[in-house]
Amino acid sequence: MFMGKNCWKSIPDCLANWRHQVASSETVVHAEQKGSCCNGCLEENKLCQCIDDCEVGEKEVVEHDHATNANSSFGHSVINMVGMLIGLGQLSTPYALQNGGWASVFLLVGLGIVCAYSSHLLGRCLDKNPKLMNYSDIGYQAFGTKGRVLATSFIYLEIFMALVSYTISLHDNLTIAFFGLKLRSITNLGLSTSQSLTVVAVLVALPSLWLRDLSSISFLSSGGILMSFVIFTTVACTAIFRLGGVTANRGIPILRIDNVPAISGLYIFSFAGHIVFPDIYKGMKDPSRFTKVSIVSFSFVTMLYTALAFMGAKMFGAEVNSQITLSMPRSLIVTKIALWATVLTPMTKYALEFAPFAMQLERNLPHHMRPRTKMMVRGGIGSLLLLAILGLALSVPYFEYVLSLTGSLVSVGICIIFPCAFYTKVFLVQNLKTPFGSQCDTHSSSFYHQVIQQ
Repeated sequence: MFMGKNCWKSIPDCLANWRHQVASSETVVHAEQKGSCCNGCLEENKLCQCIDDCEVGEKEVVEHDHATNANSSFGHSVINMVGMLIGLGQLSTPYALQNGGWASVFLLVGLGIVCAYSSHLLGRCLDKNPKLMNYSDIGYQAFGTKGRVLATSFIYLEIFMALVSYTISLHDNLTIAFFGLKLRSITNLGLSTSQSLTVVAVLVALPSLWLRDLSSISFLSSGGILMSFVIFTTVACTAIFRLGGVTANRGIPILRIDNVPAISGLYIFSFAGHIVFPDIYKGMKDPSRFTKVSIVSFSFVTMLYTALAFMGAKMFGAEVNSQITLSMPRSLIVTKIALWATVLTPMTKYALEFAPFAMQLERNLPHHMRPRTKMMVRGGIGSLLLLAILGLALSVPYFEYVLSLTGSLVSVGICIIFPCAFYTKVFLVQNLKTPFGSQCDTHSSSFYHQVIQQ
């Protein structure tokens, strides 16, 4: 009877421990092992302490894995995030501002704030369960298999459409940069000069897809950020010094409400990058600073977008192109610099955009496969996908439509809707009903039955 008393007294603690252990969707095996540990304690007339031991052991394993794999400093993380955010958005913001009116800049800034906050929510979800590795894992923790399938589908769709947009931009700017150049030997194969140059540029960028470490990819991100600075500087110099007879005195309408839905897609795409944020979080030496990384990165990018949008719209007005570099006077040296910077930007983006797919692919490969073999498989599949994207981009060269469609259809879900839904489910709903509730009830019923028999 003394043993029965102790067991009755420990029931709330055991049940509380069970509830705590089901926070992650990937702990089914561990949960079953803990259940068997509890039954073993009952058979030996001992108090249940196995769950605590298992929890400590798992926590130590997670911390050890993080200490081994995390090697990105605060600066590296900011570079990776800014490098992921900045890019095609800065090219299209003048076009979006001119078509939406200067009042639409409040929409741009507001979306930047919302996306920064949603990245913070993703960080909170990752804080709650250190075993989560990527965006899809967060979806699984919140909504189970359906959440994973939905998140993964949107991720791959956004990667695909973003890479198509980058390649279209690469083609458009190469056409102007090499205006008048003829490549007869390649033209005989059925490709135009601009298409041939785009193929060569993509082939040059292919080796970057084989990179795995985020610290190495941050080197390419640094190049992308540098190119973005160059583009911003060339546009600013053209506006300030009135190069090529361009004066920044064009009128910008106050608001064109009928164009707001279309430009919203362009604006939201400018802040797309959330699919990589869990990888950046996992790569940080100190993940507790992830929110600060988000604030710094989004603040910088939003200010740059706003300034560039007004300069481009004031210089070219209604004649502004969907890519600001295509509107600049072709005879200027700064224009040639801006064109080449725009050409290099997509080439530095391929690796970082492809990182989530590459990491997920590597995790799905057999564990017994050698690291070198995994690298060959990951790089080979990535190269084939990029070549397929190249073919599609050359067939559908409509930059602003692809970009707006991507933002309105895909990016708004990944950047805003999904993070809010994941956070709400994980922190406000999950404690009420867990995926292992039936297992907990089964074990607790067995617990009561054996105690009553005693």
